[in-house]
Amino acid sequence: MHKGWRLEIPEALTDFSYVLVFLVAAALFALGPLIIAHFIAPRSFGAARDEIYECGMPIIGGAWVQVAVIYYLFALLFLAFDVDVLFLFPVLLAYGKGYVWRDFIEITIFIGILSLVIVYAWCRGVFTWKRKPENL
Repeated sequence: MHKGWRLEIPEALTDFSYVLVFLVAAALFALGPLIIAHFIAPRSFGAARDEIYECGMPIIGGAWVQVAVIYYLFALLFLAFDVDVLFLFPVLLAYGKGYVWRDFIEITIFIGILSLVIVYAWCRGVFTWKRKPENL
């Protein structure tokens, strides 16, 4: 430790007080609109409140529709690839700062694995949608 470097308690508390102010401001920004809406929003009572409302159109069928599992697989694939693309941004920012060939090979392997996942999902039929006949 340096001889001249010494962090005093009041200075540290002052630094943390800035963090506390930002946390309180963030909480006010998050909770403020909810509290204001609670006091300003109109309230409705009666039997019509419990009715299902779907964009002003008449309701057809029940509210509990069974969704095919393939939809969830498709959604998980989208989420996985979305997150993987987010991981590519830091790599692209650091690309070309030293080990260019190593970075290129790593990115190629990464995208190759993602491509194999797409091919596997395609062969398993994840991207084919089978529609159920509608009985109205």
